[in-house]
Amino acid sequence: MYDVIIRNGRIVTSSRMYQGDVCIQDGKIAAILAPGTSAEAKEVLDASGKLIMPGAIDTHAHLNDPGFTWREDFDHGTAAAALGGVTTVIDMPLQNEPAMGSVEIMDKKLSVVGPKAYVDFCFWGAMLKDNLDKLVPLAEAGVVAFKCFLGPVSPDYDTLNLGQVRQEMIRLKGTGVRMGFHCEDFTIIKACEAARAGDTRRDFLDSRPVSAELIAVQGVIALSRELGVPVHICHVSHPDVAQAIKEAQLSGVDVTAETCPHYLIFSEDEVLEHGVLFKCAPPLRPAKDRDRLWDYVKDNTLSCVCSDHSPCAPEEKDEEKLGVFGAWTGLSGIQFLLTATFDRIVHQHGWSPCVAARVLSEGPAKAFGIWERKGSVEVGKDADLVVLDPEAPWEITADSIVQLNKISSFVGLKGKGTPVATLVRGNIVARDGKVCGKPGTGTLIRKNR
Repeated sequence: MYDVIIRNGRIVTSSRMYQGDVCIQDGKIAAILAPGTSAEAKEVLDASGKLIMPGAIDTHAHLNDPGFTWREDFDHGTAAAALGGVTTVIDMPLQNEPAMGSVEIMDKKLSVVGPKAYVDFCFWGAMLKDNLDKLVPLAEAGVVAFKCFLGPVSPDYDTLNLGQVRQEMIRLKGTGVRMGFHCEDFTIIKACEAARAGDTRRDFLDSRPVSAELIAVQGVIALSRELGVPVHICHVSHPDVAQAIKEAQLSGVDVTAETCPHYLIFSEDEVLEHGVLFKCAPPLRPAKDRDRLWDYVKDNTLSCVCSDHSPCAPEEKDEEKLGVFGAWTGLSGIQFLLTATFDRIVHQHGWSPCVAARVLSEGPAKAFGIWERKGSVEVGKDADLVVLDPEAPWEITADSIVQLNKISSFVGLKGKGTPVATLVRGNIVARDGKVCGKPGTGTLIRKNR
């Protein structure tokens, strides 16, 4: 007898869809049976008319725990993830106190956040000026990537230049751990900020031109090509940047890349019309460039779509008091990653749900070294699954938000494609629009080495 059987659904992989029953035993997908095959289970979920998809893997989230937990914490952040069909969250090392730059800090963080997690999680490691000797031990401890900023960042985290990056690449070469970059050139941004005329929304957008993003990406690609170190480009905002990445991939450079729903749905018009609720870095780009960015999702140049969940307290987005440049830079959307992406891919573009499975699950699992366990509906993989009604409408309201602070640029967005059940290693953590799992269900997933 199986623990759970999901019957009568249409299974979605990155390459095909087919009818089948998914059988779960001891947290794993134990069998996939033809419809109507006789089998028994302690619990049966009827997925008639629905899709059975691999759980989404959010490669880029700031859950701020321990540290700045007035913005977000692990229990609210992972509960929001569960409700939205995200079964693994890869948590960033900054906006933690302190930044996760050593094994000792990682162990302490795990003891704090592990009992809170509704879904599985991985850790990014911090790449800082003073922790060079701590990177290899962090790699050995199972971090899935290291995060580096080339552009301006908060006072509690370091910006590195390409010379420093090169030395860290040399040290990490051979560990197999991918180095991830916030690619904006520090000098260009600082020069633009110094030359700005005022504190308007247009001034902010102009202070972070595409050239700053493109130059930084080209530098990282050049170092990766020279040293043979795998790299990851975070939150690509512009098609010209994606094209540079595509050309590098075609030439053999091991570079993966992600973009976010806000770069694919919104444009700089939202910043100009509605203000700092839509302020992020890199900034939102013109609508014509947003539309071109989708081409690189379709052709798999951008193999990951992630939330870059960067929440804040409402007062930190107070444009009147703080000004445009002083207001918090970041958007929050972990709960809406799957639904917003699925709606745009399937209902707006008319593409197959297989594309959603590829960029939300398979691509992230492969890029971050957890493919042996995660990212697809296959026998032997963790039973991280989403039963999704592809035609069920949704609308994002403030009342529907589960994260700690109930503000999001996604409020008001509508679409189709609603998760009706989310399973993490066979445990039902969300069902029929409500979180039903328990904190502590999630566990740390370490990179395969």
